[in-house]
Amino acid sequence: MDCAEEEVDFNWEEYLEETGATAAPHTSFRHVELSLQSSFQPGMKLEVANKGSLDTYWVATIITTCGQLLLLRYCGYGDDRKADFWCDVMTAELHPVGWCALNNKTLQPPEAIKEKYSDWAEFLIKELTGSRTAPANLLEGPLKGKNTVDLIVVGCILEVRDDSEPSVYWAAQVQCNVGGRLCLSYVGLNDPAHYRWMFYLDNRLRPLGWAKENNLSMKPPTDRCDLRSSSEWTEALDQATTEALNSPLPLEVFKDHADLNTHSFRAGMKLEMVSPVEPFHILPVSVTKIYNECYFQITVDDLTAEAPPTSVVCHADSPGILPVQWCLKNGVGLERPRGFESQDFDWADYLKHTGTEAAPDVCFPNASQSKGFCKDMWLEAVNPHQPAELCVARITQVKGRLLWLKLEGLTKPLPDCIVDVESMNIFPVGWCEANGYPLTHLQKTVCLPQKKIAVVQPEKQLAPSQPPDAPLNLCPSMAMDTGLVNGKYCCSQLFINHRCFSGPYLNKGRIAELPKAVGPGKCAVVLKEILTMLINSAYKPGRVLRELQMVEDPQWNCQEETLKAKYKGKSYRSTMRIVRTADQVSEFCRRVCERLQCCQNLFGPTYVSDTCPENCSSQTKTKYTYYKKRKVGRPSLGENAQDGDMTKPARRRKKRKAIFVQKKRRSSIVGYHTTESPQDSDYYYDDEEEDFEEWGSEASSNSLREEASSHSFQDVPRRGRPPRRAALQRRATHPNTSDRSSPRRTTRSVSCSQNQTANHTNTKTESFEEEDRLVLERNPLEWSVSDVVEFITSTDCASLAKIFQEQDIDGQALLLLTLPTVQECMDLKLGPAIKLCHQIERVKVAFYSQYAN
Repeated sequence: MDCAEEEVDFNWEEYLEETGATAAPHTSFRHVELSLQSSFQPGMKLEVANKGSLDTYWVATIITTCGQLLLLRYCGYGDDRKADFWCDVMTAELHPVGWCALNNKTLQPPEAIKEKYSDWAEFLIKELTGSRTAPANLLEGPLKGKNTVDLIVVGCILEVRDDSEPSVYWAAQVQCNVGGRLCLSYVGLNDPAHYRWMFYLDNRLRPLGWAKENNLSMKPPTDRCDLRSSSEWTEALDQATTEALNSPLPLEVFKDHADLNTHSFRAGMKLEMVSPVEPFHILPVSVTKIYNECYFQITVDDLTAEAPPTSVVCHADSPGILPVQWCLKNGVGLERPRGFESQDFDWADYLKHTGTEAAPDVCFPNASQSKGFCKDMWLEAVNPHQPAELCVARITQVKGRLLWLKLEGLTKPLPDCIVDVESMNIFPVGWCEANGYPLTHLQKTVCLPQKKIAVVQPEKQLAPSQPPDAPLNLCPSMAMDTGLVNGKYCCSQLFINHRCFSGPYLNKGRIAELPKAVGPGKCAVVLKEILTMLINSAYKPGRVLRELQMVEDPQWNCQEETLKAKYKGKSYRSTMRIVRTADQVSEFCRRVCERLQCCQNLFGPTYVSDTCPENCSSQTKTKYTYYKKRKVGRPSLGENAQDGDMTKPARRRKKRKAIFVQKKRRSSIVGYHTTESPQDSDYYYDDEEEDFEEWGSEASSNSLREEASSHSFQDVPRRGRPPRRAALQRRATHPNTSDRSSPRRTTRSVSCSQNQTANHTNTKTESFEEEDRLVLERNPLEWSVSDVVEFITSTDCASLAKIFQEQDIDGQALLLLTLPTVQECMDLKLGPAIKLCHQIERVKVAFYSQYAN
């Protein structure tokens, strides 16, 4: 048996599920929670367009926020919530208080409360006194609608406090912003070796100009000042300051910075502290200097005086400072000071020997807060030796405010790292993935014993005497064991015949990549292996898992097996009953194929060389479905079962059938011949189906348009007017139309006519103007997945419709889509994503104008 470390794709959800481990709660990471908040705060005032009157505005209050959505209430409604309304800060017309006065716009209260006050000017003065207006730069310009973290862009300038002098600051430039974790370079020292990582809420960071306003010094960092001359430092600072004034960092970035509390320490006091250099130990330290009521200096005790002292600047809430005897009370080892001769360290003797006192407990923050962290929880943490690296970490113990973390995946293992519960160097599981940052995860030890059942690419196992398409024995050694193969609970090879019809759930391309045979071996093992491969070959593995759960027969001799699937980063698990005896394998395979609506020979004990006995490979999807249903006696729709080639399509084809029937009905109204034979209709429908490839994934937008253009409606106006305008006017004229097929008919007619008039240059400009106008017949919140797919198909993004079908995006989900979401979840490049978001934006605009009230 060979064992080795293997690099595997790491997925937090899957790992936690497989190991039964627990992730640390997200609420325990206060700094991360703050970073996710909107830049807009409840209670802020702004001016918003008055819905009841055109070209007028009124002051509104932000009630709550949800991403870039704001819940607003017009001033004057008091606590009445009935008129609250949502708006998208990216698309709504929002302005800071005072904008109307500067631009000669009218401030007018809504009609519903117009009579509530006699003097609205006086009301506004009282309402706005002491209130906070929404920042103008968050309502317009490049920073519009951004969260606090997103306001910090590469190139921004901040001031960083010196590590050894709290009254000294120096400018630093943002090189990278990872979810609020900033990579900073000192101005004048743009060397990656001197980059620093800090979270944006760190109280050592201040806005540019802070030092000057508070009469503090601007000097290069003490430990790096010798790397440049004084003139070089000054020149670099002046240049950076000039550039930063052109695009200053919004002060909203610092709104969540905590104020420093006053400390009670005195020089000479002793205490315990996590080592500032090697955070794997706790050491005795001393207060060596008091700077002011907020800052003091702590120095690690060293009785040898051989090396320069290690000192850090601290404040009352600094993480890692602990009272004397804390280690003893919590059963944690305390490192002896360097040069301390006795093997046993005792605080009482040490204080007496040094003539010092212990810092009282009142000097320390609450030492018992664990913030919801528990032993064996998992999180992501910064490697103290490589601040740019984040690792998978497990909590090995929790003592008061301190956590001991085991960092996984490191090439050189480190001792357990000690961090405070409020450290800004720890993050919840999934934080790196959410911010697109690499995570160092654990290496998986893989042991490879000799397998009795092999699943490999068949060409690697071909014997010289075997023809390429012959059934393959993937485990020759096992075939020799006739006792095993011929046993009651063992089966021979099961074949995967990729030429057979794959049905609506399985991807034919992925099926073709599977091995041609699996086994021989135990029935349950071979079947589980082959079912797992089929699940992973599905368009939607989760759906196939659900279908397979329905395959069951009370007369079968079964055992339960757990099947797993992964789809778009999520893991699915299902328990299925699989037959155990060889005599039931064939029937089991047939039932599975029947459930998956594929050819009954797609997999099973029957090997198909070129032509399937079911003749499935020569049929299109629709014709094959009809053929199968005719065999079991299901008559087709609208004609006798004996003649005609059209049948009621499967579930995914119902909507297309409805379109076809509706076209025939409408054609009689506009003067089409209604005496066409059933054969003519069938031919028309089958010809339409020839434009499609695989169900659910390979539908071609071009074929949709071609089919539509060849069967367009005759009542679409063509007198130089763009078809979309005609459709919209028709909708406006008949707003109460209840014909269920009307939305499909209108959408398809619009799409058809657009293609027919695409070459008319005299209407092109007008068509583009009308493209942005959309009138909805139904509230998009009520749209089903099919309605969404139908809408996307009617636009110039028709080729993306299959994605909406596969991901089950209904109307509510559609309205929540944004450009980042579309790019991430649909794997689209920027160009197609922007094109799609334009269509989604049209729906949003129509929704707000028609249904938001």
